[in-house]
Amino acid sequence: MDYLYERVAYLRGLAEGLEIEDKSREGKLLLHIIDALEDFADAISDLNEDQEELNEYVDFIDEDLADVEEEVFGTLEDDFEDDFEDDDIDYVEAECPYCNEVVYFDSELVSDDGKVECPNCQRLISCECDCE
Repeated sequence: MDYLYERVAYLRGLAEGLEIEDKSREGKLLLHIIDALEDFADAISDLNEDQEELNEYVDFIDEDLADVEEEVFGTLEDDFEDDFEDDDIDYVEAECPYCNEVVYFDSELVSDDGKVECPNCQRLISCECDCE
């Protein structure tokens, strides 16, 4: 914002250097234009300050809302674990050595030799579990 004030100050100094006075119609017009430009610079500066305060306020609200959401809904990890606990299905966790994704399988999908197809890369992976 300082550049706006610098430009208005430059124009005001230029008007004084040219000895423009408000005695003539043109001089009165130019001096009022410079005053209006200074008012615009003040208004823009005030708007920027208000915007910064508003951004800080919104950040605080966002943090508070995140705390409330966590309190009310829990974390996503809790929900994910709860989904597995609520079902009667026995899930097996495995990390695919090809795509490095951690995947979960119904233990009934694992073949007798302990192999199962990775849903991400469709390659057969070994699943070390007690799926009997």
